[in-house]
This record gives sequence, C-alpha cells and structure tokens, in this order.
Amino acid sequence: MLKNLLVHIPSERSIRPVVDSAISLAVNSSAHLDAVSIGFESANIGLAVDGAAAVAAVFDLERERALARANAALAVFETEARNAGIAYRCQALTAVPVEAFATLGATARLYDLSIVLQPDPDHTTSDNMIPTEMLFQSGGPVLFIPYTHKGEFKPRHIGIAWDGSRLAARALRDAAPFLAHAATITIISVNEAQNPTEASAADLVTHMARRGLTARVERLSADYTSIQPTILSVAADADINLIIMGGYGHSRLQERVLGGVTRGMLQSMTVPTLMSH
Repeated sequence: MLKNLLVHIPSERSIRPVVDSAISLAVNSSAHLDAVSIGFESANIGLAVDGAAAVAAVFDLERERALARANAALAVFETEARNAGIAYRCQALTAVPVEAFATLGATARLYDLSIVLQPDPDHTTSDNMIPTEMLFQSGGPVLFIPYTHKGEFKPRHIGIAWDGSRLAARALRDAAPFLAHAATITIISVNEAQNPTEASAADLVTHMARRGLTARVERLSADYTSIQPTILSVAADADINLIIMGGYGHSRLQERVLGGVTRGMLQSMTVPTLMSH
C-alpha cells in the first residue's frame, strides 16, 4: 500500500511530467505526497573573489538565487497539488551537488516510493544526477517518469522485466501495490534459455497466481546490447504503461556505475519505470 510518497521537483529542468504523474498517483492512492526541490549552489565561488567579506556576500547572493529557483519550481507543484485536493508538503533546499545527493538519498529512505524525472542525456545539470543517486542511496523503489511523458500516470498494463535475479525480485516485491490493481501483467523474459534459474518465468507465473494475479510470459532472445530495446518493443506492442525492473549498478570509488540495461533504459525510456536497487 502506497501511503507516503516523495517526489523530486527539478529546479533546472522542465517539471510538468513528474508533477502531473506524482499528483495523479497520490490522488489514486489516497497518499500523502512530499515534494522536495533543491537549488544548486556553486562549489567554486570563493575561488574568484578576494576577501572574507566579499566571499561571504557572494555566497549569500548565490544561496538566495538557488533558493529562489527551488521555490519557483515548488510553486508550480503546490498550485497543482492544492487543486487536486491531496495532502502534501513542500520543502525547498539549497546545497552543492554532492550534499544534495546525500540529503535526498537519506530523505527517500523514509518513503514507500520516490518519484523522479528521467535524466536527460542531452543536458548536463545537477538535477540530472539526482534520480540515479536516489536509486542507489534510498534503499527503496524509485519510479522514473520519462521527460516525454504527458498527462496522468495510470499503470493499468504492467510489464515485469524478469531474469530471476535478486534485484528483479526486489523490484517485484516493491511493485506489489501496482500489481494488485493491474488489468494485465506481462512477464518479459529475455534469454531465459541462456541463463537457467530456479526462479524461472514459469515459476513466477505460478507464484503470482497464488496471490490472485494472472500473468502471461513473453519469451525473447536478444544479444546483450539489444535487451533494453527489446523490453521497450514488447512494452509498445502490449500497450504497457509501467515497467518493473531491477536497477543494476555499483559504486566504484564513489562514482556510480550503471549496468548496461539500466543505463540504456534511463537514456531511452518511453514508459514510466519502477526500479529497485
């Protein structure tokens, strides 16, 4: 049951897709929705200014501007949330990027679900890095909304990218509130014959049936570089409007390294996608 939701509202990007999706989910779940926006401060301001007083003044001005950007983004959210009649709270913060990532990652650990906007590979903003940092640091499910998404988020036809792994199983459990209300469920199994597992797609169908859920299996073969396009192709053919999958990756010297399928999905996402790490 989803009752406590968190949404990150970017201060440097278009926010309409994630605002509309988060609010519609809160309405349909009768959930409380907290919105956080961060105005980013530069970490290099002091390098171009001489004198302690001058440095302090520049830092204060930069913080004011950053806070204004965060508040402007939240003002759009608050208008829509108020009109929708949901329970909500807004929080505007300022921080340098590294601090922002740690703060949001820790904050997200208290929520049933975090909602973020898909990173845009064509833009280099600090807002772009927050979604993957929340995936790695939150300890819970993260719902990625495509930046091309329009309108409400209505997850009636759900696709499960299943490979029998621990992360896929984690995502499946985290998606239980969505699966309980799904009209159709499609299990997308790619290269199952090459990776035999005790947690096969057929076994998953059986276990889901015990929970009163009916699912069909779509078995396909693809080379490694084509797995993510194959998943999206099935999603398009089956009119899927939510994909569930494990979020693969690890930290290497504090640098977040995404797995190939996860990276491809984040770059070319066409359907809202719930990931768990």
